[in-house]
Amino acid sequence: MNEQKTLGLIAGGGRLPFLVAMGAKANGLKVVCVGLGDNPEEGLSQCVDVFKTVPLARPGSWIRALRKYNVTDTIMVGKVQKAKLYTPQRILRYLPDWRALRVYYWRLKKRDKRDDTILGALADELASGGIILKDSTKYCKEYLAGKGVLTSTQPGSSVKEDIEFGWQLVKKLGELDIGQAIAVKERAVIAVEAIEGTAQMIIRAGQYCEKGGWTLLKAEKLAQDNRFDVPCIGPDTIRSLAENNGKCIVVEAGKTLILDKPETIELANSFGIAILGH
Repeated sequence: MNEQKTLGLIAGGGRLPFLVAMGAKANGLKVVCVGLGDNPEEGLSQCVDVFKTVPLARPGSWIRALRKYNVTDTIMVGKVQKAKLYTPQRILRYLPDWRALRVYYWRLKKRDKRDDTILGALADELASGGIILKDSTKYCKEYLAGKGVLTSTQPGSSVKEDIEFGWQLVKKLGELDIGQAIAVKERAVIAVEAIEGTAQMIIRAGQYCEKGGWTLLKAEKLAQDNRFDVPCIGPDTIRSLAENNGKCIVVEAGKTLILDKPETIELANSFGIAILGH
């Protein structure tokens, strides 16, 4: 008898866990999902076969929940409010288990604490428990951005100059593993993404450039590990850009996921915002 193949899903917030779950099920897989604390959005449990909420800082509980269903191959996607992890009360709030402590005090010993370093160490710890993280885009590749202008709205000449100026800068930002996005206006950088994430950076860019017309550039990091932290934009990105007077989004073609792609492109056109795959 053929046993249905099972995919594990470690889920944070946002739409991406939904798209991965739907793509995996369309490929005939059973999906066992562990939701990280209060990060997953409501309704995700209805899109998977098994759903269990697990503590954010206890990877041992993730492993046990997944291995209960004989899961090995797993995808980890979705937003986690990283700023919360740097509060003075983080130990009391999250009560990390011995695996989390081993990641931080052994696997990361004498190493930097950049996102990719931490996530790589976490992936190694999960692998030691039999959970192997896979390419997070495997079941949603149709959402990757194409090359060229993706909207009917076209970028103007001044925006094109900002794109030419800003692209190498955002790629350099990725090389340094600081963030994945910058905001540019008249060949000047007005905001840089750091720990707060792209959404908060967009708000800052709007505050610093009230007359608007600025461009958001978002690119993958150097040697991007597709197991985690793939650049994404979606309808919420477009709405926030419109609210904060941005006029163009530039993403890396074939490397950036456009969540709910048709809706995102239609929404951008309605706001007169151009989307370009570089």
